[in-house]
Amino acid sequence: MERYKDFTVDTERFPNLKALAEDMKQQGIHLVPIIDAGVKIEKDYDVYEEGVQNNYFCKNAEGGDFVGAVWPGRVHFPDFLQPDARKWFGKKYAVLTEQGIDGFWNDMNEPAIFYTEDRLADTCAEIKKLTSGNMGIQEYFAFTGMVAGLNGNIGDYDKFYHNVDGKMVKHSEVHNLYGMNMTRSAFEALQEICPEKRTLFFSRSSYIGAHRYGGIWQGDNKSWWSHILQSMQQLPALNMAGFLFTGCDTGGFGCDTTEDLMLRWLQYSLFTPLFRNHAADGTREQELYRFNNVVAAGEMVKIRYSLIPYLYSEFLKAALHDEMMFRPLAFDFPEDAEAAQVEDQLFLGNELMIAPIYKQNAQGRYVYLPEEMMLVRMKSYDNYETEILPKGHHYVPVALDELVFFIRNQKAIPFAEPAESTAKTDLSTLRLLGYADASYELYTDNGVSPDPEDSLSVSTL
Repeated sequence: MERYKDFTVDTERFPNLKALAEDMKQQGIHLVPIIDAGVKIEKDYDVYEEGVQNNYFCKNAEGGDFVGAVWPGRVHFPDFLQPDARKWFGKKYAVLTEQGIDGFWNDMNEPAIFYTEDRLADTCAEIKKLTSGNMGIQEYFAFTGMVAGLNGNIGDYDKFYHNVDGKMVKHSEVHNLYGMNMTRSAFEALQEICPEKRTLFFSRSSYIGAHRYGGIWQGDNKSWWSHILQSMQQLPALNMAGFLFTGCDTGGFGCDTTEDLMLRWLQYSLFTPLFRNHAADGTREQELYRFNNVVAAGEMVKIRYSLIPYLYSEFLKAALHDEMMFRPLAFDFPEDAEAAQVEDQLFLGNELMIAPIYKQNAQGRYVYLPEEMMLVRMKSYDNYETEILPKGHHYVPVALDELVFFIRNQKAIPFAEPAESTAKTDLSTLRLLGYADASYELYTDNGVSPDPEDSLSVSTL
């Protein structure tokens, strides 16, 4: 973006975005830019001018365009509950698809509001009073509380309105529909802009039913051990709401991660459909090569690519058959009272169970098996051990540089040689990992056709 303006390109930093996008694709890398909900208020900026001219922005109580503030400073918010506004905003994605962009993520679309001008003015006036003399502890806490209270203040969502079939509706009454309809705006437009292919699309804010339009990530998490578990517990809930393409920010978005936290997080998130490392500005730079144990981190990524045939196959099965990709143990063993108490293990598809480490300094963890399973202990895609464990409770040691997962009784999964990208995954290298006499039904498609059934292939391994 140029100064955080949607559907613009900073020509100083990216003088030829189209050529850059093509060069990256040749290396197996696809660019995925952010689109924010707030439209910068700036004269001669086409998105702003068109929105004002056509009444496409949310209104304040007096009928004027509501003003909030986000990354660009002062912004208007498109009224995505208006069909015409949705169609207008969605068509703007063509500005970037024409430059070779074929993936997007919608952000800040609750919508986030850093402050409103009236609340900022009132806060500054109160702060001026507080700082006019010697601030004591009470005044100091009042000062910090006022500043913190500017961002996402719930009262600000009562200050603007949507046009819903000619009726002005307060935003706070339809808040959860906003992000969903921004995603819908993009999805419907992209079906017209590039009808011959799928476009990778996910959003920060959404609502039940929006799985028809795109995936989501689980929001701005923290580099906290507890957030591995919280992310894991969200997976089946999101699946039940229809969202299959989801995941979290590996290593955490806010705060500073650590090497051991990153490695343990990788050992969880490499199983999720959305697998990415994403951190906030001002936090520790957390690319994997910045840590000491680069080898272990690299092996986890390779294992991810070895598992892609299984993960994608199970994703397709869940999508095409209206099933869940991730399930609590109790869903498959409803009569097992002990399985009903397990909240830190999940079935992944019909063959795997994952039980990640999510506690600092843990050298292993307790696992409950509702049936006999095969334990797989893996340091790399070609360096692993297996062991059959009976039904029941087990303590499983897990070193910091190894991945542990379980294959269900009499099941097996396809496992490939790792590749640099999904496009380079060689299915001819597939081998079955698991019980000796088990087979596996593999789902594949071309990954491009808008409807996966157009190119679906089912084979038995």
